[in-house]
Amino acid sequence: MSGITLVLALALIVAAVAVVGAVVALIVVLTRRRPSPPPAPAAPHDPFAPEQSVAGDPRALKAGDMVEYLGTRYFVRGSLRLREGGFTWSEHLLDADTIEGQKVWLSVEEDPDLEVVYWTEYEIGDLRPGDRTVTVEGVEYRRDEHGTADYTSEGTTGVGNVGRVEYVDYEGPGGRYLSFEQYGGGQWEAGLGERVPAGTMTIYPGS
Repeated sequence: MSGITLVLALALIVAAVAVVGAVVALIVVLTRRRPSPPPAPAAPHDPFAPEQSVAGDPRALKAGDMVEYLGTRYFVRGSLRLREGGFTWSEHLLDADTIEGQKVWLSVEEDPDLEVVYWTEYEIGDLRPGDRTVTVEGVEYRRDEHGTADYTSEGTTGVGNVGRVEYVDYEGPGGRYLSFEQYGGGQWEAGLGERVPAGTMTIYPGS
Protein backbone atom coordinates (compact mmCIF):
# COMPACT_ATOMS: atom_id res chain seq x y z
CA MET A 1 0.00 0.00 0.00
CA SER A 2 1.40 3.36 -0.97
CA GLY A 3 1.88 6.16 1.52
CA ILE A 4 -0.92 8.21 -0.05
CA THR A 5 -3.39 5.32 0.19
CA LEU A 6 -2.50 4.76 3.85
CA VAL A 7 -3.07 8.43 4.65
CA LEU A 8 -6.46 8.38 2.94
CA ALA A 9 -7.51 5.26 4.89
CA LEU A 10 -6.49 6.82 8.19
CA ALA A 11 -8.38 9.98 7.28
CA LEU A 12 -11.52 7.99 6.51
CA ILE A 13 -11.26 6.14 9.83
CA VAL A 14 -10.84 9.39 11.75
CA ALA A 15 -13.82 10.91 9.92
CA ALA A 16 -15.98 7.87 10.69
CA VAL A 17 -15.05 8.01 14.37
CA ALA A 18 -15.87 11.72 14.42
CA VAL A 19 -19.29 11.10 12.80
CA VAL A 20 -20.12 8.34 15.30
CA GLY A 21 -19.06 10.58 18.19
CA ALA A 22 -21.24 13.41 16.90
CA VAL A 23 -24.24 11.09 16.59
CA VAL A 24 -23.76 9.81 20.16
CA ALA A 25 -23.42 13.36 21.49
CA LEU A 26 -26.60 14.42 19.66
CA ILE A 27 -28.53 11.48 21.16
CA VAL A 28 -27.31 12.37 24.65
CA VAL A 29 -28.33 16.03 24.23
CA LEU A 30 -31.79 15.13 22.90
CA THR A 31 -32.30 12.64 25.72
CA ARG A 32 -31.40 15.21 28.36
CA ARG A 33 -33.75 17.78 26.83
CA ARG A 34 -36.69 15.38 26.74
CA PRO A 35 -39.18 16.57 29.37
CA SER A 36 -39.89 14.24 32.27
CA PRO A 37 -43.41 12.80 32.34
CA PRO A 38 -45.72 14.55 34.82
CA PRO A 39 -46.10 12.77 38.18
CA ALA A 40 -49.10 10.49 38.45
CA PRO A 41 -51.98 12.06 40.36
CA ALA A 42 -52.41 10.87 43.93
CA ALA A 43 -55.04 8.20 44.43
CA PRO A 44 -58.27 9.52 45.95
CA HIS A 45 -58.65 8.79 49.67
CA ASP A 46 -61.15 9.38 52.44
CA PRO A 47 -59.83 12.27 54.58
CA PHE A 48 -61.71 10.90 57.59
CA ALA A 49 -60.40 7.33 57.29
CA PRO A 50 -58.71 6.07 60.47
CA GLU A 51 -55.42 5.40 58.72
CA GLN A 52 -55.16 9.12 57.88
CA SER A 53 -54.86 9.95 61.57
CA VAL A 54 -51.56 9.90 63.45
CA ALA A 55 -53.56 8.73 66.48
CA GLY A 56 -53.71 5.18 65.12
CA ASP A 57 -56.42 2.87 63.84
CA PRO A 58 -59.00 1.80 66.49
CA ARG A 59 -60.05 -1.10 64.27
CA ALA A 60 -56.68 -2.76 64.98
CA LEU A 61 -56.98 -2.60 68.80
CA LYS A 62 -56.04 -5.77 70.66
CA ALA A 63 -55.00 -6.97 74.11
CA GLY A 64 -51.70 -5.39 75.16
CA ASP A 65 -52.24 -2.10 73.35
CA MET A 66 -52.50 1.20 75.22
CA VAL A 67 -54.85 4.08 74.49
CA GLU A 68 -54.76 7.62 75.83
CA TYR A 69 -58.08 9.46 76.06
CA LEU A 70 -58.58 12.91 77.57
CA GLY A 71 -55.31 12.70 79.49
CA THR A 72 -55.88 9.22 80.93
CA ARG A 73 -54.00 6.12 79.81
CA TYR A 74 -55.75 2.79 79.51
CA PHE A 75 -54.39 -0.67 78.74
CA VAL A 76 -56.43 -3.08 76.63
CA ARG A 77 -56.91 -6.20 78.73
CA GLY A 78 -59.02 -8.14 76.26
CA SER A 79 -61.35 -7.91 73.28
CA LEU A 80 -64.69 -9.30 72.18
CA ARG A 81 -65.18 -9.84 68.45
CA LEU A 82 -68.90 -9.86 67.75
CA ARG A 83 -70.87 -10.90 64.67
CA GLU A 84 -74.54 -10.63 63.84
CA GLY A 85 -75.27 -11.80 60.32
CA GLY A 86 -72.84 -9.94 58.07
CA PHE A 87 -72.22 -7.15 60.59
CA THR A 88 -69.18 -7.20 62.88
CA TRP A 89 -67.85 -4.97 65.65
CA SER A 90 -65.47 -5.12 68.62
CA GLU A 91 -65.59 -4.29 72.32
CA HIS A 92 -62.39 -3.82 74.32
CA LEU A 93 -62.06 -4.06 78.11
CA LEU A 94 -59.74 -1.35 79.44
CA ASP A 95 -57.72 -1.19 82.65
CA ALA A 96 -57.34 2.47 83.62
CA ASP A 97 -54.37 3.71 85.63
CA THR A 98 -56.61 6.15 87.55
CA ILE A 99 -59.92 4.26 87.78
CA GLU A 100 -60.33 1.38 90.22
CA GLY A 101 -63.23 -1.03 90.57
CA GLN A 102 -65.05 0.21 87.48
CA LYS A 103 -65.29 -1.51 84.12
CA VAL A 104 -64.38 0.69 81.18
CA TRP A 105 -64.92 -0.38 77.59
CA LEU A 106 -64.36 0.87 74.07
CA SER A 107 -66.64 -0.24 71.25
CA VAL A 108 -65.47 0.07 67.66
CA GLU A 109 -67.77 -0.37 64.68
CA GLU A 110 -68.30 0.82 61.11
CA ASP A 111 -71.89 1.55 60.09
CA PRO A 112 -70.72 2.70 57.54
CA ASP A 113 -68.50 5.39 59.14
CA LEU A 114 -66.14 4.49 61.94
CA GLU A 115 -67.66 5.05 65.38
CA VAL A 116 -65.74 4.70 68.65
CA VAL A 117 -67.68 4.87 71.93
CA TYR A 118 -66.23 5.07 75.46
CA TRP A 119 -68.35 3.07 77.94
CA THR A 120 -68.46 3.02 81.72
CA GLU A 121 -70.26 0.40 83.77
CA TYR A 122 -73.56 1.61 85.25
CA GLU A 123 -75.32 0.11 88.27
CA ILE A 124 -78.41 -1.33 86.65
CA GLY A 125 -80.67 -1.19 89.73
CA ASP A 126 -84.30 -1.44 88.63
CA LEU A 127 -83.50 -0.57 85.00
CA ARG A 128 -84.57 -3.13 82.43
CA PRO A 129 -84.49 -2.99 78.63
CA GLY A 130 -87.78 -3.02 76.81
CA ASP A 131 -89.28 0.44 77.09
CA ARG A 132 -89.11 2.73 74.08
CA THR A 133 -87.51 5.44 76.20
CA VAL A 134 -85.41 5.22 79.37
CA THR A 135 -84.30 8.16 81.52
CA VAL A 136 -80.97 7.89 83.36
CA GLU A 137 -79.56 10.74 85.44
CA GLY A 138 -81.90 13.19 83.78
CA VAL A 139 -81.02 12.16 80.22
CA GLU A 140 -83.67 10.55 78.03
CA TYR A 141 -82.52 7.70 75.80
CA ARG A 142 -84.56 6.30 72.93
CA ARG A 143 -84.43 2.64 71.94
CA ASP A 144 -82.35 2.17 68.81
CA GLU A 145 -81.40 -1.50 68.29
CA HIS A 146 -82.11 -4.94 69.73
CA GLY A 147 -80.44 -8.15 68.64
CA THR A 148 -78.35 -11.21 69.46
CA ALA A 149 -74.74 -11.66 68.38
CA ASP A 150 -72.13 -14.41 68.51
CA TYR A 151 -68.80 -13.50 70.06
CA THR A 152 -65.27 -14.77 70.51
CA SER A 153 -63.10 -13.56 73.37
CA GLU A 154 -59.40 -12.61 73.37
CA GLY A 155 -57.34 -11.94 76.49
CA THR A 156 -59.25 -11.05 79.68
CA THR A 157 -62.90 -10.08 79.18
CA GLY A 158 -64.82 -11.75 82.02
CA VAL A 159 -66.84 -13.98 79.69
CA GLY A 160 -66.23 -17.35 78.01
CA ASN A 161 -64.09 -17.90 74.94
CA VAL A 162 -67.16 -18.13 72.71
CA GLY A 163 -70.85 -17.51 73.25
CA ARG A 164 -73.88 -15.39 72.49
CA VAL A 165 -74.95 -12.03 73.82
CA GLU A 166 -78.30 -10.28 73.64
CA TYR A 167 -78.16 -6.50 73.52
CA VAL A 168 -80.54 -3.56 73.60
CA ASP A 169 -79.08 -0.19 72.60
CA TYR A 170 -80.49 3.25 73.33
CA GLU A 171 -79.34 6.57 71.89
CA GLY A 172 -79.44 9.92 73.66
CA PRO A 173 -78.62 13.50 72.71
CA GLY A 174 -75.12 14.78 72.02
CA GLY A 175 -73.49 11.45 71.18
CA ARG A 176 -74.55 9.71 74.40
CA TYR A 177 -75.66 6.08 74.61
CA LEU A 178 -77.17 3.54 77.00
CA SER A 179 -76.66 -0.17 76.39
CA PHE A 180 -77.94 -3.36 78.04
CA GLU A 181 -76.15 -6.68 77.50
CA GLN A 182 -76.98 -10.20 78.64
CA TYR A 183 -74.31 -12.88 78.13
CA GLY A 184 -75.43 -16.48 77.82
CA GLY A 185 -78.84 -15.79 79.32
CA GLY A 186 -77.35 -14.43 82.56
CA GLN A 187 -78.04 -11.14 84.31
CA TRP A 188 -78.51 -7.93 82.39
CA GLU A 189 -75.63 -5.46 82.59
CA ALA A 190 -75.82 -1.76 81.74
CA GLY A 191 -73.35 0.81 80.48
CA LEU A 192 -73.36 4.50 79.62
CA GLY A 193 -71.45 5.57 76.53
CA GLU A 194 -70.15 8.72 74.90
CA ARG A 195 -68.91 9.04 71.36
CA VAL A 196 -65.14 9.62 71.15
CA PRO A 197 -64.49 12.78 69.08
CA ALA A 198 -61.85 12.56 66.36
CA GLY A 199 -58.38 13.53 67.54
CA THR A 200 -59.01 12.97 71.26
CA MET A 201 -57.63 9.41 71.46
CA THR A 202 -54.13 8.13 70.77
CA ILE A 203 -53.32 4.45 70.32
CA TYR A 204 -49.95 2.92 71.25
CA PRO A 205 -49.59 -0.62 69.84
CA GLY A 206 -48.30 -3.21 72.30
CA SER A 207 -45.15 -5.21 71.70
